[in-house]
Amino acid sequence: MGDFIMDKSFLIVGGDMRQLYLAERLAKNNKVYAMCFDNSKVIPKGVKMIDNPMQYSTQHDFIVLPLPASQDGVMISTPFSRWNIDISMLKNYIRKDGKVLGGKLKSDTKNMLEGTEVIDYFEREELNVLNAVPTAEGALQIAMEELPTTIFGSKILITGYGRISKALVRILSGFGAEVTVTARKYSDLAWAEIMGCKAVHISEIEDKISEYDIIFNTVPAVLLDENKLKLLKEDALVIDLASKPGGVDFETARNLGIKAVWALSLPGKVAPVKSGEIIAETILNILRERGLSDE
Repeated sequence: MGDFIMDKSFLIVGGDMRQLYLAERLAKNNKVYAMCFDNSKVIPKGVKMIDNPMQYSTQHDFIVLPLPASQDGVMISTPFSRWNIDISMLKNYIRKDGKVLGGKLKSDTKNMLEGTEVIDYFEREELNVLNAVPTAEGALQIAMEELPTTIFGSKILITGYGRISKALVRILSGFGAEVTVTARKYSDLAWAEIMGCKAVHISEIEDKISEYDIIFNTVPAVLLDENKLKLLKEDALVIDLASKPGGVDFETARNLGIKAVWALSLPGKVAPVKSGEIIAETILNILRERGLSDE
């Protein structure tokens, strides 16, 4: 594989450990700079670290923002830095024909960068498919830490049958768990059965929910409400993998004494190296499709 054509450069701005390993991957064949990691102990190989963003004015072809790029749509997420970077400041660091790539970009973010092409890499299917694996592995890790028993032989319910659920099914089945999938679409239930799972339509789940030792929720809507939570085993474990607003009534779960964990952003927490590489490869795919890379 070669370098980027026309000797282009990247600026990585903010984010968690994933961004540092993303930078290291891109630096194998490209000029890469990074800022807002002054409180991180990890120094990625081949990456030039920028100490003071306020005194920096070099412009780059590509700016890579974290996942998510911003919590409020205005300030870039910079958990490893003392610096607060306003998204509008990025105009100081991007060339006229440059591109900004970030994850879960809000409309406010895009508006603040009007005149610059902005690409949301989180919309890419390959990233979401590959990210399902560290999410599933992280969910399994939580279950093993929280339960006083083995995954082997446990009765497990997975709500929904999307990317994360499919990865969970493979892993949990390999551990010898008895896995049931509940979903609204009958086609999803049919696929779950083909994968060796039991399948229950969501309209019938209240009749079965008291059987399960662990429930993994992947549906981003409050599916496990008070009515269903009251039916759970006393020692059942609920792990919510859905993005905000989540799929569990956590207040009711607390009142009922049910152990419920909302496990957000697992890829960055449990597998930052692999997760960063996945984002890097996704960005390279985007640029390959646009004829901007021969790597």
